[in-house]
Amino acid sequence: MQYNTGSHCVFYHRYHLVWSNKDRFKVLKDQVLLRVRDICRQVCHENEIDILRGVLSSDHVHMFVSVPPKLAISDLVRKMKGRSSHKVQREFPELRRRYWSRRFWGRGHFSTTNGAITEDIVLQYLEQHIADPTGASR
Repeated sequence: MQYNTGSHCVFYHRYHLVWSNKDRFKVLKDQVLLRVRDICRQVCHENEIDILRGVLSSDHVHMFVSVPPKLAISDLVRKMKGRSSHKVQREFPELRRRYWSRRFWGRGHFSTTNGAITEDIVLQYLEQHIADPTGASR
């Protein structure tokens, strides 16, 4: 496990993110898929996010990323979905005419954290912390 550092913190934040396009149409193919991938990479680079793994299917996106604590996950997904939707609809007008009127991506997203410390370990640590004989907290 390798920790990342910020100006005033050390962190290990890994997130699995998933979102799909509107109505799950299978439109992420060929040039559209490559363009969405490039836009997501660009947004991550601008926000100092490491993409650990990413997979684009024909109707949804999976990303496993390391995100600094200064950025909310919802803001990251909003930036990637918003920029990619705007640019893809502008660069591929046939998608807009054929499948939908305004939205490229569906509403919402899925996210989950991943880390080396499980919930049981945290609960065990807190139990031991409370039982500290000196009564002093750290």
